[in-house]
Amino acid sequence: MKNDFIMVRTDELSRKWQKAVTRLAPIYARGNDIRSEFERDYTRLLHCQAYRRLKHKTQVFFAPHNDHVCTRMEHVGHVASVAETIARHLGLNTDLTRAIAIGHDIGHAPFGHHGEDILNNLLKPKEGANAPKKFWHERNSLFFADYIETLPDPNGHKRTLNLTYAVRDGLVCHCGEIDQQGVKPREEPIDLYEIKQPGLVQPFTWEGCVVKVSDKIAFLGRDLEDALLYHILDYGSYRELREIVAETLGLTKSGSSYSRRSGKAVNTTVLINDMIVDLCENSNPGEGLFFSESYFRFITELKKFSYANIYNHWRLVEFQKYARNVLETIFNTLMRAQIYVQKGNVELQLLTYPRLGDEFSKWLLHYTNYAERTNQKKPLNFETSAVFDIFDNESYKKCVIEFISGCTDDFAIECFNEIISF
Repeated sequence: MKNDFIMVRTDELSRKWQKAVTRLAPIYARGNDIRSEFERDYTRLLHCQAYRRLKHKTQVFFAPHNDHVCTRMEHVGHVASVAETIARHLGLNTDLTRAIAIGHDIGHAPFGHHGEDILNNLLKPKEGANAPKKFWHERNSLFFADYIETLPDPNGHKRTLNLTYAVRDGLVCHCGEIDQQGVKPREEPIDLYEIKQPGLVQPFTWEGCVVKVSDKIAFLGRDLEDALLYHILDYGSYRELREIVAETLGLTKSGSSYSRRSGKAVNTTVLINDMIVDLCENSNPGEGLFFSESYFRFITELKKFSYANIYNHWRLVEFQKYARNVLETIFNTLMRAQIYVQKGNVELQLLTYPRLGDEFSKWLLHYTNYAERTNQKKPLNFETSAVFDIFDNESYKKCVIEFISGCTDDFAIECFNEIISF
């Protein structure tokens, strides 16, 4: 019910507060700043380049020329909207909720979750399918926030984002793929880099838990709309979808938008609204974030339906083959360049690919010890130390993977076309 969670919100009265607002290093002060710690994190994420690039990264459907198909940035906006609505109603800290939501996908790979799987497989080519993930976007969002993304301080020196623990924790623990009722925060802080798999560790704060659940609400709702726009759902599958709605939600209270007496078409905005309302009405601090049984069953069935009829549709499978070719070609090209990187003349190896060569050279100067092998210097006012070692094979491979993970769909395709063109 409304304001039921005020006593457990993350604020100055919470026993978790001091850890929640802790940063990796002292952050510069602004004499005239009127923002909270979490508002500062929100704007730092909003202004970072990884967030900007989300507008050209696939959510589910690759559609660079269709303004009305959901991009990764739009998805992030949907999650922020859902999460803030829930947090405000329950009495939680909306500043913290908004910051986690806006940054939760800054480490996402190009080409959606399939791009994530491709990069993971490139990192563990000799391991079995059941081996722990080495690349997963939740952890990569934390990694980008801690080591890659920078902003200039008041003196113009570029420094890493240096987010609070609560926001960093929310980034790495936001996985909404896990089907569970009663989501509750863990009690104690941990080393966030000790988390080895997505979805296994609950967030440290209730606000992080809200973002975790909101992620699922947002993508299940909006993906249906895009599937209809692209005619992915034929008449038979759409009828199946309507039957799922009727069978799972038909016994909900009369105020529901989808009672049995209504023969309405499936409206994604109404579904999202009703999932938000149901969660707010059934959650409490003792049991956690809960859906009613009918809505939890609906969400479970909707997820099954989406995988069967949308995510594994033959058109997306064909696109996934293309995406794999694009990313693997870029990876193999940059891995072949390692010997030239170590000699300090990567530009000669990548001369045929000017766009790729230029951007990768900048990446090397920013984030590796490459500058030590050349007459070049690190970019002016760039205050971070080397993240990757070009003389260590595993570190260099990770360097290439992280470079690719930051690419937009369009940039990756441009680089691929450079590589295959003669």
